Amino acid sequence: MGNGSKVQSPRFLFIKTIKFLNMKKTILTAAMLIAVFSFAQKKEISAAYKAIGSNDIAGANAQISAAEAEMQDKTYLLEPAVLEQYYYTKGLIAIKNGKISEGAPYLAKIADLGKTNIYTGKDASKNKVYYVGKAAADASGISGLKAEKYTPSTTNKLAEELNPLIQKSNKEAVDLYNAKNYAAAAPKFEEVYNLLKAAGQNNQQYLYYAGINYALANKKDQAAAIYTDLINSGYTGVETIYSAKNEKTGKQENMDKSQWEIMKKAGSGSGFSDFKSEVSPSVESELYETAAALLIDNNKFDEALNIIDKGLKKFPNNAKLSELQGITYHKSGKTDEFVKSLKAQLAKNPNDKINWFNLGVLLGKDDATKTEALAAYDKVIQLDPAYTNAYINAAYLLMGDDSKTIDSFNALKKAGKMDDANKVLEERRGRFAKAIPYAEKWHALQPDEIGAVSLLKDLYLVTKNETKAAEYKAKETAMKK
Repeated sequence: MGNGSKVQSPRFLFIKTIKFLNMKKTILTAAMLIAVFSFAQKKEISAAYKAIGSNDIAGANAQISAAEAEMQDKTYLLEPAVLEQYYYTKGLIAIKNGKISEGAPYLAKIADLGKTNIYTGKDASKNKVYYVGKAAADASGISGLKAEKYTPSTTNKLAEELNPLIQKSNKEAVDLYNAKNYAAAAPKFEEVYNLLKAAGQNNQQYLYYAGINYALANKKDQAAAIYTDLINSGYTGVETIYSAKNEKTGKQENMDKSQWEIMKKAGSGSGFSDFKSEVSPSVESELYETAAALLIDNNKFDEALNIIDKGLKKFPNNAKLSELQGITYHKSGKTDEFVKSLKAQLAKNPNDKINWFNLGVLLGKDDATKTEALAAYDKVIQLDPAYTNAYINAAYLLMGDDSKTIDSFNALKKAGKMDDANKVLEERRGRFAKAIPYAEKWHALQPDEIGAVSLLKDLYLVTKNETKAAEYKAKETAMKK
Protein backbone atom coordinates (compact mmCIF):
# COMPACT_ATOMS: atom_id res chain seq x y z
CA MET A 1 0.00 0.00 0.00
CA GLY A 2 2.88 2.29 0.71
CA ASN A 3 4.20 2.09 -2.87
CA GLY A 4 1.28 4.16 -4.06
CA SER A 5 -0.50 1.31 -5.85
CA LYS A 6 -4.24 1.29 -5.73
CA VAL A 7 -6.19 -1.78 -4.67
CA GLN A 8 -9.18 -2.62 -6.95
CA SER A 9 -12.55 -2.77 -5.30
CA PRO A 10 -13.76 -6.35 -4.61
CA ARG A 11 -17.23 -5.16 -5.60
CA PHE A 12 -15.90 -4.25 -9.07
CA LEU A 13 -14.28 -7.64 -9.48
CA PHE A 14 -17.52 -9.39 -8.47
CA ILE A 15 -19.53 -7.43 -11.01
CA LYS A 16 -17.10 -8.31 -13.85
CA THR A 17 -17.32 -11.96 -12.95
CA ILE A 18 -21.10 -11.92 -13.01
CA LYS A 19 -21.12 -10.31 -16.44
CA PHE A 20 -18.73 -12.93 -17.79
CA LEU A 21 -20.82 -15.76 -16.42
CA ASN A 22 -24.01 -14.34 -17.93
CA MET A 23 -22.34 -14.14 -21.33
CA LYS A 24 -21.33 -17.77 -21.12
CA LYS A 25 -24.83 -18.70 -20.11
CA THR A 26 -26.23 -16.83 -23.14
CA ILE A 27 -23.91 -18.65 -25.54
CA LEU A 28 -24.82 -21.99 -24.01
CA THR A 29 -28.54 -21.21 -24.31
CA ALA A 30 -28.18 -20.32 -28.02
CA ALA A 31 -26.44 -23.62 -28.69
CA MET A 32 -29.23 -25.47 -26.95
CA LEU A 33 -31.82 -23.63 -29.04
CA ILE A 34 -30.11 -24.78 -32.26
CA ALA A 35 -30.17 -28.37 -31.06
CA VAL A 36 -33.83 -28.16 -30.06
CA PHE A 37 -34.66 -26.44 -33.36
CA SER A 38 -33.05 -29.22 -35.39
CA PHE A 39 -34.68 -31.94 -33.31
CA ALA A 40 -38.12 -30.34 -33.70
CA GLN A 41 -37.80 -30.32 -37.48
CA LYS A 42 -36.87 -33.99 -37.59
CA LYS A 43 -39.70 -34.92 -35.24
CA GLU A 44 -42.33 -33.00 -37.24
CA ILE A 45 -41.11 -34.26 -40.61
CA SER A 46 -41.02 -37.82 -39.30
CA ALA A 47 -44.58 -37.43 -38.02
CA ALA A 48 -45.69 -35.98 -41.37
CA TYR A 49 -44.04 -38.87 -43.21
CA LYS A 50 -45.89 -41.42 -41.07
CA ALA A 51 -49.14 -39.53 -41.51
CA ILE A 52 -48.95 -39.49 -45.33
CA GLY A 53 -48.13 -43.20 -45.19
CA SER A 54 -51.47 -43.66 -43.43
CA ASN A 55 -53.16 -41.40 -45.98
CA ASP A 56 -53.73 -38.77 -43.28
CA ILE A 57 -53.29 -35.83 -45.62
CA ALA A 58 -54.51 -33.20 -43.15
CA GLY A 59 -52.23 -34.49 -40.39
CA ALA A 60 -49.23 -34.67 -42.72
CA ASN A 61 -49.88 -31.14 -43.95
CA ALA A 62 -50.10 -29.78 -40.41
CA GLN A 63 -46.80 -31.37 -39.39
CA ILE A 64 -45.01 -30.26 -42.57
CA SER A 65 -46.31 -26.71 -42.16
CA ALA A 66 -44.98 -26.63 -38.59
CA ALA A 67 -41.57 -27.87 -39.73
CA GLU A 68 -41.43 -25.32 -42.55
CA ALA A 69 -42.31 -22.47 -40.18
CA GLU A 70 -39.17 -23.27 -38.17
CA MET A 71 -37.00 -24.34 -41.10
CA GLN A 72 -37.67 -21.27 -43.32
CA ASP A 73 -36.31 -22.91 -46.51
CA LYS A 74 -33.06 -23.94 -44.79
CA THR A 75 -33.33 -27.48 -46.11
CA TYR A 76 -29.53 -27.76 -46.05
CA LEU A 77 -29.83 -28.27 -42.26
CA LEU A 78 -31.70 -31.55 -42.84
CA GLU A 79 -29.68 -34.72 -43.12
CA PRO A 80 -30.44 -36.58 -46.41
CA ALA A 81 -32.75 -39.19 -44.85
CA VAL A 82 -34.89 -36.48 -43.25
CA LEU A 83 -34.75 -34.35 -46.40
CA GLU A 84 -35.97 -37.33 -48.41
CA GLN A 85 -38.92 -37.77 -46.05
CA TYR A 86 -39.66 -34.06 -46.39
CA TYR A 87 -39.67 -34.19 -50.21
CA TYR A 88 -41.71 -37.41 -50.21
CA THR A 89 -44.35 -36.01 -47.87
CA LYS A 90 -44.49 -32.55 -49.40
CA GLY A 91 -44.84 -33.99 -52.90
CA LEU A 92 -47.50 -36.55 -52.03
CA ILE A 93 -49.59 -34.00 -50.11
CA ALA A 94 -49.82 -31.88 -53.25
CA ILE A 95 -50.44 -34.84 -55.57
CA LYS A 96 -53.15 -36.32 -53.36
CA ASN A 97 -54.79 -32.89 -53.41
CA GLY A 98 -54.80 -33.00 -57.23
CA LYS A 99 -51.88 -30.56 -57.59
CA ILE A 100 -49.62 -32.83 -59.63
CA SER A 101 -47.53 -30.11 -61.27
CA GLU A 102 -46.85 -28.67 -57.80
CA GLY A 103 -46.02 -31.96 -56.08
CA ALA A 104 -44.04 -33.69 -58.84
CA PRO A 105 -40.97 -31.43 -58.61
CA TYR A 106 -40.58 -32.27 -54.90
CA LEU A 107 -40.72 -36.00 -55.60
CA ALA A 108 -38.29 -35.60 -58.50
CA LYS A 109 -35.75 -34.18 -56.04
CA ILE A 110 -35.63 -37.56 -54.34
CA ALA A 111 -34.03 -39.07 -57.43
CA ASP A 112 -31.54 -36.17 -57.44
CA LEU A 113 -30.48 -37.12 -53.91
CA GLY A 114 -29.29 -40.45 -55.28
CA LYS A 115 -27.72 -39.06 -58.45
CA THR A 116 -25.54 -36.28 -57.07
CA ASN A 117 -23.09 -35.86 -54.22
CA ILE A 118 -24.19 -34.57 -50.84
CA TYR A 119 -21.65 -32.11 -49.48
CA THR A 120 -21.44 -32.15 -45.69
CA GLY A 121 -19.66 -30.09 -43.09
CA LYS A 122 -20.34 -27.32 -40.58
CA ASP A 123 -21.21 -23.68 -41.02
CA ALA A 124 -19.84 -20.72 -39.03
CA SER A 125 -22.33 -21.46 -36.23
CA LYS A 126 -21.16 -25.08 -36.01
CA ASN A 127 -24.42 -26.36 -37.50
CA LYS A 128 -24.12 -29.57 -39.50
CA VAL A 129 -25.01 -28.80 -43.11
CA TYR A 130 -25.92 -30.98 -46.11
CA TYR A 131 -25.79 -29.40 -49.57
CA VAL A 132 -27.23 -31.35 -52.50
CA GLY A 133 -24.95 -30.94 -55.52
CA LYS A 134 -21.76 -28.99 -56.09
CA ALA A 135 -23.52 -25.84 -57.24
CA ALA A 136 -25.34 -25.53 -53.90
CA ALA A 137 -22.14 -26.35 -52.03
CA ASP A 138 -20.17 -23.70 -53.89
CA ALA A 139 -22.91 -21.12 -53.38
CA SER A 140 -22.76 -21.70 -49.61
CA GLY A 141 -19.25 -20.30 -49.43
CA ILE A 142 -18.29 -22.93 -46.84
CA SER A 143 -14.88 -24.47 -47.44
CA GLY A 144 -13.82 -28.00 -46.63
CA LEU A 145 -17.15 -29.68 -47.32
CA LYS A 146 -16.93 -33.44 -47.81
CA ALA A 147 -18.66 -35.16 -50.74
CA GLU A 148 -20.78 -38.17 -49.79
CA LYS A 149 -23.23 -40.48 -51.56
CA TYR A 150 -26.78 -41.18 -50.50
CA THR A 151 -29.22 -43.88 -51.59
CA PRO A 152 -32.91 -42.94 -51.34
CA SER A 153 -35.13 -45.42 -49.52
CA THR A 154 -38.57 -44.37 -50.79
CA THR A 155 -38.15 -45.39 -54.45
CA ASN A 156 -40.35 -48.47 -54.22
CA LYS A 157 -42.99 -46.62 -52.21
CA LEU A 158 -43.07 -43.92 -54.84
CA ALA A 159 -43.57 -46.47 -57.60
CA GLU A 160 -46.56 -47.94 -55.72
CA GLU A 161 -48.07 -44.49 -55.23
CA LEU A 162 -47.37 -43.08 -58.68
CA ASN A 163 -47.77 -45.96 -61.16
CA PRO A 164 -51.58 -46.05 -60.98
CA LEU A 165 -51.69 -42.26 -61.41
CA ILE A 166 -49.31 -42.42 -64.37
CA GLN A 167 -51.40 -45.08 -66.10
CA LYS A 168 -54.60 -43.14 -65.49
CA SER A 169 -53.24 -39.79 -66.67
CA ASN A 170 -51.63 -41.32 -69.74
CA LYS A 171 -54.89 -42.98 -70.81
CA GLU A 172 -56.81 -39.73 -70.29
CA ALA A 173 -54.22 -37.78 -72.31
CA VAL A 174 -54.32 -40.22 -75.24
CA ASP A 175 -58.13 -40.34 -75.21
CA LEU A 176 -58.35 -36.55 -75.26
CA TYR A 177 -55.87 -36.39 -78.14
CA ASN A 178 -57.78 -38.99 -80.13
CA ALA A 179 -60.96 -37.01 -79.51
CA LYS A 180 -59.10 -33.95 -80.89
CA ASN A 181 -59.58 -32.11 -77.60
CA TYR A 182 -56.06 -30.73 -77.85
CA ALA A 183 -56.54 -27.96 -75.29
CA ALA A 184 -57.32 -30.54 -72.59
CA ALA A 185 -54.82 -33.16 -73.84
CA ALA A 186 -51.84 -30.80 -73.61
CA PRO A 187 -51.82 -30.26 -69.81
CA LYS A 188 -52.62 -33.98 -69.35
CA PHE A 189 -49.47 -34.95 -71.23
CA GLU A 190 -47.58 -32.44 -69.06
CA GLU A 191 -49.10 -34.18 -66.05
CA VAL A 192 -47.81 -37.56 -67.25
CA TYR A 193 -44.36 -36.03 -67.76
CA ASN A 194 -44.34 -34.56 -64.25
CA LEU A 195 -45.51 -37.83 -62.68
CA LEU A 196 -42.83 -39.79 -64.51
CA LYS A 197 -40.23 -37.25 -63.44
CA ALA A 198 -41.43 -37.62 -59.87
CA ALA A 199 -40.86 -41.37 -60.26
CA GLY A 200 -37.31 -40.71 -61.43
CA GLN A 201 -37.91 -40.92 -65.20
CA ASN A 202 -37.24 -37.74 -67.14
CA ASN A 203 -39.18 -38.89 -70.22
CA GLN A 204 -39.33 -35.72 -72.29
CA GLN A 205 -41.32 -37.42 -75.01
CA TYR A 206 -44.47 -36.61 -73.03
CA LEU A 207 -43.39 -32.98 -72.79
CA TYR A 208 -43.00 -33.07 -76.58
CA TYR A 209 -46.54 -34.47 -76.89
CA ALA A 210 -47.75 -31.62 -74.66
CA GLY A 211 -46.07 -29.09 -76.96
CA ILE A 212 -47.72 -30.60 -80.04
CA ASN A 213 -51.14 -30.46 -78.43
CA TYR A 214 -50.69 -26.87 -77.24
CA ALA A 215 -49.76 -25.92 -80.81
CA LEU A 216 -52.79 -27.77 -82.23
CA ALA A 217 -54.98 -25.97 -79.68
CA ASN A 218 -53.52 -22.65 -80.91
CA LYS A 219 -52.07 -21.96 -77.46
CA LYS A 220 -48.91 -20.56 -78.97
CA ASP A 221 -47.25 -19.15 -75.86
CA GLN A 222 -47.44 -22.47 -74.00
CA ALA A 223 -46.35 -24.44 -77.07
CA ALA A 224 -43.38 -22.13 -77.78
CA ALA A 225 -42.27 -22.31 -74.14
CA ILE A 226 -42.24 -26.11 -74.21
CA TYR A 227 -40.45 -26.33 -77.56
CA THR A 228 -37.84 -23.83 -76.35
CA ASP A 229 -37.31 -25.79 -73.12
CA LEU A 230 -36.87 -29.01 -75.12
CA ILE A 231 -34.32 -27.33 -77.39
CA ASN A 232 -32.36 -25.94 -74.45
CA SER A 233 -32.37 -29.33 -72.72
CA GLY A 234 -30.86 -31.05 -75.77
CA TYR A 235 -33.88 -33.25 -76.45
CA THR A 236 -33.80 -34.87 -79.89
CA GLY A 237 -36.56 -37.49 -79.69
CA VAL A 238 -34.11 -40.23 -80.64
CA GLU A 239 -34.67 -43.38 -78.59
CA THR A 240 -34.62 -47.12 -79.06
CA ILE A 241 -38.03 -48.71 -78.70
CA TYR A 242 -38.04 -52.38 -77.68
CA SER A 243 -41.12 -54.47 -78.36
CA ALA A 244 -42.34 -58.05 -78.73
CA LYS A 245 -45.62 -59.76 -79.56
CA ASN A 246 -47.54 -61.16 -76.61
CA GLU A 247 -48.58 -64.66 -77.75
CA LYS A 248 -51.68 -64.63 -75.53
CA THR A 249 -53.09 -61.32 -76.79
CA GLY A 250 -51.44 -61.22 -80.20
CA LYS A 251 -50.49 -57.59 -79.56
CA GLN A 252 -47.07 -55.99 -79.90
CA GLU A 253 -46.01 -54.64 -76.49
CA ASN A 254 -43.26 -52.18 -75.62
CA MET A 255 -40.71 -53.20 -72.97
CA ASP A 256 -37.69 -51.70 -71.31
CA LYS A 257 -34.35 -52.94 -72.64
CA SER A 258 -33.50 -55.30 -69.78
CA GLN A 259 -36.94 -56.97 -69.81
CA TRP A 260 -36.79 -57.30 -73.61
CA GLU A 261 -33.36 -58.93 -73.48
CA ILE A 262 -34.45 -61.41 -70.79
CA MET A 263 -37.56 -62.39 -72.75
CA LYS A 264 -35.61 -62.70 -75.97
CA LYS A 265 -33.04 -65.02 -74.36
CA ALA A 266 -35.83 -67.15 -72.88
CA GLY A 267 -37.11 -67.80 -76.40
CA SER A 268 -40.45 -69.53 -76.95
CA GLY A 269 -40.88 -70.15 -73.23
CA SER A 270 -41.20 -66.45 -72.54
CA GLY A 271 -44.64 -66.21 -74.14
CA PHE A 272 -43.34 -63.54 -76.51
CA SER A 273 -42.15 -63.57 -80.11
CA ASP A 274 -41.35 -61.18 -82.96
CA PHE A 275 -38.80 -59.20 -80.95
CA LYS A 276 -38.09 -55.78 -82.45
CA SER A 277 -35.82 -52.86 -81.62
CA GLU A 278 -36.48 -49.66 -83.55
CA VAL A 279 -34.72 -46.31 -83.33
CA SER A 280 -37.11 -43.39 -83.53
CA PRO A 281 -36.09 -40.51 -85.84
CA SER A 282 -34.75 -37.21 -84.56
CA VAL A 283 -37.24 -34.36 -84.22
CA GLU A 284 -34.60 -31.78 -83.34
CA SER A 285 -34.84 -29.72 -86.54
CA GLU A 286 -38.64 -29.79 -86.24
CA LEU A 287 -38.35 -28.37 -82.71
CA TYR A 288 -36.41 -25.36 -84.00
CA GLU A 289 -38.76 -24.82 -86.93
CA THR A 290 -41.95 -25.05 -84.86
CA ALA A 291 -40.63 -22.94 -81.98
CA ALA A 292 -39.54 -20.20 -84.41
CA ALA A 293 -42.85 -20.24 -86.29
CA LEU A 294 -44.83 -19.99 -83.04
CA LEU A 295 -42.72 -17.08 -81.79
CA ILE A 296 -43.07 -15.27 -85.13
CA ASP A 297 -46.85 -15.67 -84.98
CA ASN A 298 -46.79 -14.05 -81.55
CA ASN A 299 -44.59 -11.19 -82.82
CA LYS A 300 -41.71 -12.25 -80.57
CA PHE A 301 -39.15 -11.59 -83.27
CA ASP A 302 -35.99 -11.32 -81.16
CA GLU A 303 -36.75 -14.64 -79.47
CA ALA A 304 -37.52 -16.20 -82.84
CA LEU A 305 -34.24 -14.98 -84.34
CA ASN A 306 -32.35 -16.37 -81.35
CA ILE A 307 -33.91 -19.81 -81.91
CA ILE A 308 -33.35 -19.62 -85.68
CA ASP A 309 -29.68 -18.61 -85.32
CA LYS A 310 -29.12 -21.46 -82.91
CA GLY A 311 -30.91 -23.88 -85.25
CA LEU A 312 -28.98 -22.80 -88.35
CA LYS A 313 -25.70 -23.45 -86.55
CA LYS A 314 -26.82 -27.05 -86.11
CA PHE A 315 -28.64 -27.37 -89.42
CA PRO A 316 -26.98 -24.89 -91.83
CA ASN A 317 -28.82 -26.27 -94.86
CA ASN A 318 -32.29 -26.18 -93.31
CA ALA A 319 -34.38 -24.36 -95.91
CA LYS A 320 -37.36 -23.89 -93.57
CA LEU A 321 -35.27 -22.16 -90.90
CA SER A 322 -33.70 -19.91 -93.53
CA GLU A 323 -37.16 -19.01 -94.80
CA LEU A 324 -38.36 -18.27 -91.27
CA GLN A 325 -35.30 -16.11 -90.70
CA GLY A 326 -36.24 -14.02 -93.73
CA ILE A 327 -39.84 -13.74 -92.61
CA THR A 328 -38.72 -12.60 -89.16
CA TYR A 329 -36.38 -9.97 -90.60
CA HIS A 330 -39.19 -8.75 -92.85
CA LYS A 331 -41.82 -8.57 -90.12
CA SER A 332 -39.47 -6.89 -87.66
CA GLY A 333 -38.40 -4.29 -90.23
CA LYS A 334 -34.77 -5.48 -90.46
CA THR A 335 -34.51 -5.03 -94.23
CA ASP A 336 -30.72 -5.10 -94.53
CA GLU A 337 -30.51 -8.33 -92.55
CA PHE A 338 -33.32 -9.81 -94.67
CA VAL A 339 -31.44 -8.99 -97.90
CA LYS A 340 -28.24 -10.58 -96.56
CA SER A 341 -30.21 -13.63 -95.46
CA LEU A 342 -31.84 -14.04 -98.88
CA LYS A 343 -28.55 -13.68 -100.71
CA ALA A 344 -26.95 -16.25 -98.43
CA GLN A 345 -29.80 -18.67 -99.08
CA LEU A 346 -29.64 -18.11 -102.83
CA ALA A 347 -25.91 -18.80 -102.80
CA LYS A 348 -26.79 -22.25 -101.45
CA ASN A 349 -29.87 -22.74 -103.63
CA PRO A 350 -29.92 -20.47 -106.71
CA ASN A 351 -33.12 -22.09 -108.00
CA ASP A 352 -35.35 -20.90 -105.15
CA LYS A 353 -37.88 -18.69 -106.96
CA ILE A 354 -39.52 -17.51 -103.70
CA ASN A 355 -36.24 -16.15 -102.38
CA TRP A 356 -35.51 -14.46 -105.73
CA PHE A 357 -38.97 -12.88 -105.66
CA ASN A 358 -38.56 -11.66 -102.06
CA LEU A 359 -35.14 -10.27 -102.93
CA GLY A 360 -36.74 -8.35 -105.83
CA VAL A 361 -39.37 -6.89 -103.51
CA LEU A 362 -36.77 -5.68 -101.02
CA LEU A 363 -34.30 -4.30 -103.55
CA GLY A 364 -37.13 -2.57 -105.41
CA LYS A 365 -37.71 -0.27 -102.43
CA ASP A 366 -34.42 1.55 -103.02
CA ASP A 367 -33.80 3.50 -106.25
CA ALA A 368 -30.14 2.54 -106.06
CA THR A 369 -30.91 -1.18 -106.30
CA LYS A 370 -33.83 -1.20 -108.75
CA THR A 371 -31.69 -2.71 -111.51
CA GLU A 372 -30.82 -5.58 -109.16
CA ALA A 373 -34.49 -5.92 -108.29
CA LEU A 374 -35.49 -6.26 -111.94
CA ALA A 375 -32.78 -8.88 -112.43
CA ALA A 376 -34.24 -10.80 -109.48
CA TYR A 377 -37.73 -10.76 -111.03
CA ASP A 378 -36.27 -11.88 -114.37
CA LYS A 379 -34.63 -14.79 -112.53
CA VAL A 380 -38.01 -15.76 -111.07
CA ILE A 381 -39.56 -15.68 -114.57
CA GLN A 382 -36.70 -17.80 -115.89
CA LEU A 383 -37.30 -20.39 -113.18
CA ASP A 384 -41.11 -20.25 -113.46
CA PRO A 385 -42.55 -18.51 -116.58
CA ALA A 386 -46.04 -18.72 -115.06
CA TYR A 387 -45.17 -16.82 -111.86
CA THR A 388 -47.66 -13.98 -112.32
CA ASN A 389 -46.57 -11.78 -109.43
CA ALA A 390 -43.09 -11.46 -110.88
CA TYR A 391 -44.51 -9.88 -114.05
CA ILE A 392 -46.77 -7.54 -112.05
CA ASN A 393 -43.98 -6.37 -109.75
CA ALA A 394 -41.53 -5.96 -112.64
CA ALA A 395 -44.01 -3.82 -114.58
CA TYR A 396 -44.71 -1.48 -111.66
CA LEU A 397 -41.01 -1.38 -110.76
CA LEU A 398 -40.17 -0.10 -114.26
CA MET A 399 -43.01 2.47 -114.18
CA GLY A 400 -41.68 3.92 -110.92
CA ASP A 401 -43.69 6.20 -108.65
CA ASP A 402 -45.93 7.82 -111.27
CA SER A 403 -47.53 10.26 -108.81
CA LYS A 404 -44.08 11.77 -108.13
CA THR A 405 -43.42 11.96 -111.87
CA ILE A 406 -46.66 13.91 -112.46
CA ASP A 407 -45.92 16.22 -109.53
CA SER A 408 -42.45 16.90 -110.92
CA PHE A 409 -43.85 17.63 -114.38
CA ASN A 410 -46.47 20.03 -113.02
CA ALA A 411 -43.91 21.88 -110.90
CA LEU A 412 -41.54 22.34 -113.82
CA LYS A 413 -44.37 23.45 -116.09
CA LYS A 414 -45.57 25.96 -113.50
CA ALA A 415 -42.04 27.33 -113.22
CA GLY A 416 -41.94 27.79 -116.99
CA LYS A 417 -39.25 25.15 -117.49
CA MET A 418 -40.96 23.40 -120.38
CA ASP A 419 -37.85 21.73 -121.77
CA ASP A 420 -37.22 20.02 -118.41
CA ALA A 421 -40.92 19.21 -118.07
CA ASN A 422 -41.01 17.56 -121.50
CA LYS A 423 -37.87 15.62 -120.63
CA VAL A 424 -39.69 14.20 -117.58
CA LEU A 425 -42.56 13.06 -119.83
CA GLU A 426 -40.17 11.51 -122.34
CA GLU A 427 -38.40 9.53 -119.61
CA ARG A 428 -41.79 8.45 -118.35
CA ARG A 429 -42.76 7.13 -121.80
CA GLY A 430 -39.49 5.21 -121.97
CA ARG A 431 -40.12 3.52 -118.63
CA PHE A 432 -43.70 2.68 -119.55
CA ALA A 433 -42.59 1.15 -122.84
CA LYS A 434 -40.23 -1.18 -120.98
CA ALA A 435 -43.07 -2.19 -118.66
CA ILE A 436 -45.42 -3.20 -121.48
CA PRO A 437 -43.97 -6.71 -122.16
CA TYR A 438 -44.35 -7.64 -118.48
CA ALA A 439 -47.91 -6.31 -118.35
CA GLU A 440 -48.79 -8.16 -121.57
CA LYS A 441 -47.50 -11.41 -120.06
CA TRP A 442 -49.55 -10.76 -116.91
CA HIS A 443 -52.65 -10.33 -119.09
CA ALA A 444 -51.85 -13.51 -121.03
CA LEU A 445 -51.63 -15.50 -117.79
CA GLN A 446 -54.75 -13.87 -116.28
CA PRO A 447 -56.96 -12.72 -119.20
CA ASP A 448 -59.95 -12.07 -116.90
CA GLU A 449 -58.00 -9.82 -114.52
CA ILE A 450 -59.25 -6.26 -115.03
CA GLY A 451 -56.17 -4.86 -113.31
CA ALA A 452 -53.94 -6.12 -116.11
CA VAL A 453 -56.28 -4.69 -118.77
CA SER A 454 -56.47 -1.28 -117.10
CA LEU A 455 -52.70 -1.15 -116.69
CA LEU A 456 -52.13 -1.96 -120.38
CA LYS A 457 -54.64 0.73 -121.43
CA ASP A 458 -52.69 3.34 -119.44
CA LEU A 459 -49.30 2.10 -120.66
CA TYR A 460 -50.35 2.33 -124.32
CA LEU A 461 -51.92 5.78 -123.79
CA VAL A 462 -48.69 7.15 -122.31
CA THR A 463 -46.55 5.58 -125.04
CA LYS A 464 -48.96 7.04 -127.65
CA ASN A 465 -50.06 3.73 -129.14
CA GLU A 466 -53.64 4.81 -129.73
CA THR A 467 -54.76 1.60 -131.43
CA LYS A 468 -53.68 -0.58 -128.54
CA ALA A 469 -54.98 1.92 -126.00
CA ALA A 470 -58.43 1.80 -127.64
CA GLU A 471 -58.35 -2.00 -127.72
CA TYR A 472 -57.73 -2.26 -124.01
CA LYS A 473 -60.15 0.56 -123.24
CA ALA A 474 -62.89 -1.47 -124.94
CA LYS A 475 -61.89 -4.58 -122.99
CA GLU A 476 -61.95 -2.63 -119.73
CA THR A 477 -65.43 -1.22 -120.48
CA ALA A 478 -66.77 -4.70 -121.31
CA MET A 479 -65.33 -6.20 -118.12
CA LYS A 480 -66.91 -3.49 -115.97
CA LYS A 481 -70.43 -4.26 -117.22
